[in-house]
Amino acid sequence: MSVANPGATIRYTAMRIVIFMGSLVFCAVLVHFGIIPKGLGGSNFIWTILLALVISAPLSFVLLRKQRDKMSEQLINKVEQTKAKLEANRTQEDGLTQ
Repeated sequence: MSVANPGATIRYTAMRIVIFMGSLVFCAVLVHFGIIPKGLGGSNFIWTILLALVISAPLSFVLLRKQRDKMSEQLINKVEQTKAKLEANRTQEDGLTQ
């Protein structure tokens, strides 16, 4: 039985954060130079964050497909190993009671 390596999940999460931070900086620059409008009143910071979320979500979906597939494969393998362990424990307990 192989030991699960959390590298795929950490890598995917780190890449998502990098894409979001890049989008946040990009949006902040656009708002600063007036290319896109500022938020109403004091909501400029919230507006910039929401805009960065809207931009980074589809970028992450497209750009990180391979990493997401690796992560999901890793999680599926871990779940299958856990199910097999639970089933082995259950049959072991059933053997003791009979």
